[in-house]
Amino acid sequence: MLDSTMRPVKDRLLTPVTRTSVGRLHPVVISSVGLAASIAAAVAAWQSIPVLAVSLWLFGRVADGLDGAVARASGRSSDIGGLLDFVFDTIGYAVIPLGLAFGIDERGTWIATAVLLGTFYLNAVSLGYIAALLEKRALGSTAQGQPTSAALPRGLVEGTETIVFFTLALAFTSATATIWWVMAAAVLITAIERLRWAMGALR
Repeated sequence: MLDSTMRPVKDRLLTPVTRTSVGRLHPVVISSVGLAASIAAAVAAWQSIPVLAVSLWLFGRVADGLDGAVARASGRSSDIGGLLDFVFDTIGYAVIPLGLAFGIDERGTWIATAVLLGTFYLNAVSLGYIAALLEKRALGSTAQGQPTSAALPRGLVEGTETIVFFTLALAFTSATATIWWVMAAAVLITAIERLRWAMGALR
């Protein structure tokens, strides 16, 4: 919901970084650092070290935003890079809830985590297929003027909202199950929204 609003802000903040030595790194290397940070955050959550978990998670999100900025600034944008970025994000979005579930290890949290990951699966499949159909009909990212490798229809929960939900869950582990239930409901609404949009736009 907020990604289109936050993207210009993110670009303004990260563009100066692309002019430093960081900008000489290959975008895939930066994406890999972001993935490693997310996995490390999940391990920290498993070991019940919330401050470290939040710090690593946010560092990984900065790297996730920086890889695209570096790719565009250095002329190294590629479909493979976009694919790896999407896959690495998906892994990160899975390991964080699992890390928290292992750390808390309560039945209620495990159930909430399973439901949340189920909604992630539904949303990812619908989003991926809709993006493929948009590209097939030449209505994808190039036609829409989006800087991403594939067109991403807007929804209630996007990257910005995911960062907020995950940060809260990592910081306030006593409320993790509740946060997951709220997020799962929002992600389900997002998937339904996108399916309704696609049924009208791609008719």
